[in-house]
This record gives sequence, C-alpha cells and structure tokens, in this order.
Amino acid sequence: MAENLPVDLAYTESDEWVRREGDVAVVGVTAYAADQLGDVVYVQLPDVGKHFDKEQPFGEIESVKAVSDLNSPVAGEVVDANQQLDQNPNLVNDDPYGEGWMVKIRVDDAGAFEALLSAQEYEKKTLETH
Repeated sequence: MAENLPVDLAYTESDEWVRREGDVAVVGVTAYAADQLGDVVYVQLPDVGKHFDKEQPFGEIESVKAVSDLNSPVAGEVVDANQQLDQNPNLVNDDPYGEGWMVKIRVDDAGAFEALLSAQEYEKKTLETH
C-alpha cells in the first residue's frame, strides 16, 4: 500500500486524506478507499459556505459496490467543491490524490491538523483494521 500513500498528506481513520494549504484543508479519499469501493459512479458534495464539525458527514460517495459517507476530517467551512466530479466521478479512482480531490475546508482551528494521522500511522492502522 505504501507506494500509493503520499507522505506529505495527513489521513483519517475513515480513509480520507488531507493536504494543508495554509488555513485550508483539501480533502479527498485515499487510493485504498477508492480501491475498496470499486468504480465510483457518483459523488455528492456540499455547497460552498456550509459548515461541518469534525467527523460529520459532508457528502456521499457511490460506487458499483456501495454508498458511503464522506466524513469531514476537520471542523470548518467549505470554501470550494470539486465540480469536475459531477461529470467525472471516476477521477476518484484514477487520481485520488490529485484531480479526484473533493472539498476545500477553511478550518476553524489550525490545531486540527495535528490530530490527523501521518502516512505511516494510517498505513499501520489500515493494515490492522482492514
């Protein structure tokens, strides 16, 4: 799994990744999650301006296998949502850490980044629980 796990990102136990850009968290799902879901056919994302608490579902991801909640890794306000996923939900499978990003959230507390998992911690946790 490690070859598909960028070390410059942070992770959640619910398989989301986070890239910090100042006080904004760019959020997506990990390659592991995308692989487990199979072909993604639909992604429901929130409107810009909506506020979410940490671990609160902000949307849904639907694949040929299942529908799953997307959970906010931090508390904050959505400042952007990836509209490309409306027409090309398979970007989540093809490029989960790039074009397949989902939302950008302006975090309420910059300390929230510290509570996320490192790539090494995520990999260890994923191997133990999955």
